[in-house]
Amino acid sequence: MFKKIAACVVVAVAFAALPAQAQPAKPAPAAAAPAVEDKYVGYYYPKPTTVENYTSPMQTIQGAERAQRVQFVTVVSQGTIQSAYRVPYSVFVKGDKAEKMIIVGLQPGELASIYRIRAILANMTTMSRLSPFFQERTVAEDANFYDLLKMLGFTQLTATDGEKLSYQVNIK
Repeated sequence: MFKKIAACVVVAVAFAALPAQAQPAKPAPAAAAPAVEDKYVGYYYPKPTTVENYTSPMQTIQGAERAQRVQFVTVVSQGTIQSAYRVPYSVFVKGDKAEKMIIVGLQPGELASIYRIRAILANMTTMSRLSPFFQERTVAEDANFYDLLKMLGFTQLTATDGEKLSYQVNIK
């Protein structure tokens, strides 16, 4: 129960200053961007074994900039550090605009399959849906954690076991 309350507080506190309503995004043109070298491969995570693209119906909230993304991840990280139990992963942000969220498993086996990674992300969706921030800006039962990341201006999420497996989602 504490975990659910903490998650609600985390999201609500981190974004209380942002504008009230996110609107569905206009469809992006289908042109493919050239592949860009990922400078974090080999340092924070191995080369992604699975890469997916997620096109969110949401648009980034006006005023959601680098500082808000850093604050969001800082509050999430602080919540995991101050948890009553050891959280098996670390969450942090990278990129010039702090647009890349990275989740690294801290214990062998914790994020050792795509299914375990997706389960953690599903839990993050559940926690997001409980927050007043998410409920006020979306149809909470239809939106997911990737939509929250899109609203905050994140463009990529990478989750890894910290050893062999990396799962990357490009958020559009």
